[in-house]
Order: sequence, then C-alpha cells, then structure tokens
Amino acid sequence: MISTNDFKNNMTIQHDGHLYQIIEFQHVKPGKGSAFVRSKLRNLRNGTIVEKTWRAGEKVEQALIDKRPMQFLYNDGDTYVFMDQNTFEQLELDRSQLEYESNFLVPNMNVEIRFFETEILGVELPEKVTLEVAETVPGVRGDTQTNATKDATLETGYTLQVPLFINEGDRVVINTRTGKYSAKA
Repeated sequence: MISTNDFKNNMTIQHDGHLYQIIEFQHVKPGKGSAFVRSKLRNLRNGTIVEKTWRAGEKVEQALIDKRPMQFLYNDGDTYVFMDQNTFEQLELDRSQLEYESNFLVPNMNVEIRFFETEILGVELPEKVTLEVAETVPGVRGDTQTNATKDATLETGYTLQVPLFINEGDRVVINTRTGKYSAKA
C-alpha cells in the first residue's frame, strides 16, 4: 500500500479492480477544507484515460508490473510469436492484443512485454523504428511546396504521411508513440 502523497508519474496502482498508470498528478491545498490529490490515470487493460481525485494521504494498492525483454519472431495469420530472450520460451499473442503495435512489428525486433502477475498487459515498442517504404507515388520534380507530404505504405501495411522526396524502397524512421514520420534512415 502506498499513500497518494507518494504518487509519482508512471507509477502503477490497483484501484477498484483496475490497473492504472499515473500519467500526471497534482497536490492541491485549498484555502478552506482539506488537501487532496488530483490525478490523471491510464487504464492498462483498455487504454482509457480517467481523472480521479483522492483525499491527501489516502492509501492505494501499488501494482507491480513486470517487463520482460522479448524478441518478435513472426506472425502466423492473427497469431504473433515472441521469444523470451532469457529463457528462450515462446509466447503467442493474438492480433487483438496488438491492434496498434502490429503496425510496427518486424521479425527480430526487440520489445518489452508487460505482465501483471500472469496477465499480459501489452507490448512496449522501441520509441523509434526503421521500416521500408513498400508503396508510394513518385515525388514530382520541382514541387517544392513547404512541408508537402504524400501517402506511403510501409512493409507492415501501415499507411502514413511522408515528405515528397521519399520513394519506394527507402527506409524511414517512424515514431511509434505518434505513428508519424520522423526521418529518412
């Protein structure tokens, strides 16, 4: 058990049967009445964000989240196979558990899989990944409009906006947090 006075960003807590990660919090001491803690929490099971106000000093259960380094091996239809880099055990996840992350997974990529006890909470990708452009229209010579972009489909099937100078076969760096183009590799 921890006190709401000890909250820190990215700490994980268990409350009302849900697992939350603290995104941000603020201690408030009004002129009248007692102090309280206003917090913004992300549900680790479904990704929703909720705001919750706590009494100062209120006790909550801390949730210990285990992160294991794993390597993505391959996907077989809707099944994604990962290997634990320490024990070499293989773990299979369904596509529904990797809705967003599957856009950036390529074989042999190192990721971290988050566990709470035996429950799999999700996959944590590297902040930036380098992927090959599988399909895009050729850039038009002389088109120098500032910040002009075009659609590009990556080797994983993910579509995003890239600058006009990017061509098929180029490798691009993608920010996995935002899903946007970052740089040419």
